[in-house]
Amino acid sequence: MQASPFGTTVKDFRDGAPRVLRFDPLLALAAIGLVACSVYTLKTATVDDIPGSPNHYVIRQAIYAGVGIVVMLLVARIDYSRLRELRVGVYALMIGSIVSVILIGTAIRGTKRSVELPFFTIQPSELGKVLLVVALAGFLVSRVRHLGEKETTSRILLLALFPAMLVIIQPDLGSGLVYVAIAVTLLFVAGTKWTHFAVLGGMAVAATVLALAVAPALGVEVLKPYQVDRLTAFVSPTDDPREQGYQLKQSITAIGAGQKTGRGDEATQTKLDFLPEHHTDFVFSVVGEEFGFMGAAIVLSLFALLIWRSLRILTMAKNLYGALIAGGVTAMLMFQLIVNAGMTVGLMPITGVPLPLMSYGGSSVLSTFLAIGLLQSVYAQARETQAAKGRELLL
Repeated sequence: MQASPFGTTVKDFRDGAPRVLRFDPLLALAAIGLVACSVYTLKTATVDDIPGSPNHYVIRQAIYAGVGIVVMLLVARIDYSRLRELRVGVYALMIGSIVSVILIGTAIRGTKRSVELPFFTIQPSELGKVLLVVALAGFLVSRVRHLGEKETTSRILLLALFPAMLVIIQPDLGSGLVYVAIAVTLLFVAGTKWTHFAVLGGMAVAATVLALAVAPALGVEVLKPYQVDRLTAFVSPTDDPREQGYQLKQSITAIGAGQKTGRGDEATQTKLDFLPEHHTDFVFSVVGEEFGFMGAAIVLSLFALLIWRSLRILTMAKNLYGALIAGGVTAMLMFQLIVNAGMTVGLMPITGVPLPLMSYGGSSVLSTFLAIGLLQSVYAQARETQAAKGRELLL
């Protein structure tokens, strides 16, 4: 029997190798590599952000990363299929956590997005992304004989739109859009008819026109004024470079200044705080300025590896539920990557979507590792199923 390049063969499974070893090493490598890049970038970018505490963000991000890796390994040991029966409870937990922000959330800069716990501040909208994947996948599998019906599509969309609207009114438009992207992707993976997507596309266009043009003209505020400005500023950022176009202008300047190999300690956009939110939403701009094209290429290559392995696991899944979980997690990661990286160079509107495993934040890092743990569980179960059939599954 041909040995695996990573030292684990089908014989290992038959002999009862510990489940902790049954994970995708390339997926783990990509995730750990990205969070390592995050810690290194934060070390150079935030050294002067808090006087007297140059490693404030670095230490916390490293702790989040360590806990996240443990979470990934623990979740990889469970049988994800058991979560299908918990779909109602998981969905209720998601809604309850999001509602808790509205009731007891801590206001920061006029918005309520987090809840203060004794030793940790949690942002339920981040955890909700993963919980939504688990719950919606379960609801879809429960209607496996009716996947092509309009009623199924409507139910899944409503189940996604309800928490999305709760998140948007916090306000957190970016996370709300991630919820919608997850739902649409799950419907696609489940084999929903293309005519349903055509109708959904028309409804999305109509909703956008209503929110950005019709409603404001009638005096109805669907989105906050600053949210509208952010959504439209990327079209022409130079029209108002000192207001909503400022972030985008500084981001493009920072990335352009990095050129091939970066400016290192001479990264003035970051060091002199011209670039807002350089440790969260615009961390990719910091990578571009300090480490140049080479640094950005390394980060994007790790993301490419992460997405490739996620898609590979989708095709390997032993059942529909596993494929849906893998598809939902992949959508969550890809949407945030495309929107965040796109907004730093002016290709996407600024919506406050974090860059997975790169942006500073405990809730985002832990939730992403939780999602990757689910992918590892799907991978492990797929390998076990193939091993039971006497087949060796290629990486």
